[in-house]
Amino acid sequence: MSLDLDDRQRAMLQEMQVHVWWPRTAEAMVQALAPEPVTASPAPVRQGNAPQRGAPMAVQGAAATPPATIAANPPAPGSGARSKDQGIASMDWQALQQAVATCRACPLCEARKNTVFGMGAPAVEPRAAPQVDWLVVGEAPDDDEDRSGKPFAGQAGQLLDNMLKAMGVNRQQNVFLLSVVKCRPPGNRNPEAQEIAQCEPFLRRQIELLQPKIILALGRHAAVALLQDSVPDVRQQPPGKLRGRLHHYSSNGRKVPVVASFSPTHLLRNQTEKAKAWADLCFAMDVLRRSG
Repeated sequence: MSLDLDDRQRAMLQEMQVHVWWPRTAEAMVQALAPEPVTASPAPVRQGNAPQRGAPMAVQGAAATPPATIAANPPAPGSGARSKDQGIASMDWQALQQAVATCRACPLCEARKNTVFGMGAPAVEPRAAPQVDWLVVGEAPDDDEDRSGKPFAGQAGQLLDNMLKAMGVNRQQNVFLLSVVKCRPPGNRNPEAQEIAQCEPFLRRQIELLQPKIILALGRHAAVALLQDSVPDVRQQPPGKLRGRLHHYSSNGRKVPVVASFSPTHLLRNQTEKAKAWADLCFAMDVLRRSG
């Protein structure tokens, strides 16, 4: 990448809240990428913010779902999880939304207010998924997302909006946002392996229907869920090792490029990592541009 930034590139860096002065020599690059000094402690990540006005409505699961409700298309007796997965694999977009909203396949359903299916570019037809270039995959809903039923809400969502704006993208255009787990884990803890596994058929079908040109995996658990079949020993790899390399997710015979980066929540707690996140976004934009 050229060391001389044009006005657009400087504006993109500013949206990421990364120091926009760029050195004219390679020796000064590291200093230039350092974020501005933090003069006050960051606001708590989990504080609730009101949902953005004008944002598309996300599908929400009713908090008062009767205890007897089970996941849509339940397996026949004795058929096990495979039949359930096959049922999800044949759903259209509308049926998939309903299946997520009524799912009670794991204990996370007991404490949720809303399921978080995802949101982004509007669908052209009610039963069809929107066609997008970018798919942004996070880890699990937090308090803000559980209350609103929308992914990437609160302060973390505001930061992600700035990141998307730096790429010339917003929530309502050519992007879809979702998480690998559709219900909030208690205490906003990390999702457990079995919880991710229960939601995996939903995630897989979403990707099949959305047909994105590139996937941005934000957070270690998102990257592991997407790359477990393509990266050997992905769970044992240090988080930073998944960054800076192009990965792929197989979907219906297509190899979708995957770029791993930090979650917005991590960036709020670790301001110095924003420069690395900016590098990841530049990498992802370059991959998408080359793919045509």
